[in-house]
Amino acid sequence: MPIFKFKGKNRIGNIVEGERVARSPQELTTALEKEQIQVLNIERKRAKLKIPYITGAPKKKVKLRDLSVFNRQLSVMFNAGLPITQGIGILAGQQKNKYFSDSLNDVRKDVEAGSNLSNSLKKFPDIFNDLYTSMIQAGEASGNLDTILMRLSEYIENMTKLVGKVKSAMAYPIAVLIIAVVLTGVILWKVVPVFQGMFQQLGAALPVPTQIVIDASDFLQNNILFVVAGFVGFSFALKSYNNTFQGRRVLDKMKLKLPVFGGLLLKVGVARITRTLATLLNSGVEIIEAITITAKTSGNSIIEDAVLKSRSSVQEGKPLYEAWEEAKLFPFMVTQMISVGEQTGSLSTMLGKIADFYDEEVDQAVSALISLMEPIMILFLGGLVGTIIIAMYLPLFAIIQNI
Repeated sequence: MPIFKFKGKNRIGNIVEGERVARSPQELTTALEKEQIQVLNIERKRAKLKIPYITGAPKKKVKLRDLSVFNRQLSVMFNAGLPITQGIGILAGQQKNKYFSDSLNDVRKDVEAGSNLSNSLKKFPDIFNDLYTSMIQAGEASGNLDTILMRLSEYIENMTKLVGKVKSAMAYPIAVLIIAVVLTGVILWKVVPVFQGMFQQLGAALPVPTQIVIDASDFLQNNILFVVAGFVGFSFALKSYNNTFQGRRVLDKMKLKLPVFGGLLLKVGVARITRTLATLLNSGVEIIEAITITAKTSGNSIIEDAVLKSRSSVQEGKPLYEAWEEAKLFPFMVTQMISVGEQTGSLSTMLGKIADFYDEEVDQAVSALISLMEPIMILFLGGLVGTIIIAMYLPLFAIIQNI
């Protein structure tokens, strides 16, 4: 939604200014009048022109851990009776991340000018996503803002642990693959030419494996710039394709079908959406809105589409478990536990238990995967380098036999 700048008078006659997210000037005017602010001027904030890779600055980020700690501290301050604006101001001064600090100061100024906390946070979607602002909005409406802040902190901590598990599973094979590519490149570029010159001087007949390695070395020597440019171009093209609607779905579908990794990614997606949906429902967010927000946190567009499709089914009156069964994506245990939760009126509790179960499943799968990948990757790296070395020594064996 667009951001509007406004200027007005509050109920005691002071001039207040700020920025708000709204669908239209009329909607913002109505919202301000409900807060007893007489509107003097409203204008839409102009978007800044950003050209990727040229004028666009690197995306500013706030670590999930920093956000989690901020929530816990703000919850404690608010629960102790400290005004929310004062608490945000104190915590803004403690942040080492300047972008986070400046954003919190802007939020504080907006709230002091009469804006709701949730509306002020919506100005910074790269820090406070839809889930965050919706829960804050529910907390403001119910008067349980301190509880909501604590739940948000726990939710972010759980998501951080889950992402960390996946990264640890992927880090080892990726690191070994990079080492293998670099090591192979160095051998082909620097070592093989030395052997090639020696073979030419001796006039040795080259076996097929040796000739293949020498040809690969010659190609790398003569086309090093094209190889590097090709690798960079392929990476850029793959990233651009992943940013398209269809491309992301094709790649995400392939990820779910990968041997070993596909099952792990599905478990991660289930853990994410069940944890998110449980947190939103516990916070008082209406189920249709909760499902919409939950879909965006899955981390996979195929799972996201399935969750969004279930929203339409729930709107038509179907139980959530039936809607998820129709997707034919989620494990049987998940849909059955959701069915029990809906029948007993404890859906959010059951979703939380599913999330806990799959968190443990992901933990065990990651441990097993690392144990399995370690010997495989060592054999792969040793086999690759060993094959090149053996290929280069084959002509020497032939020469020795002929002496």
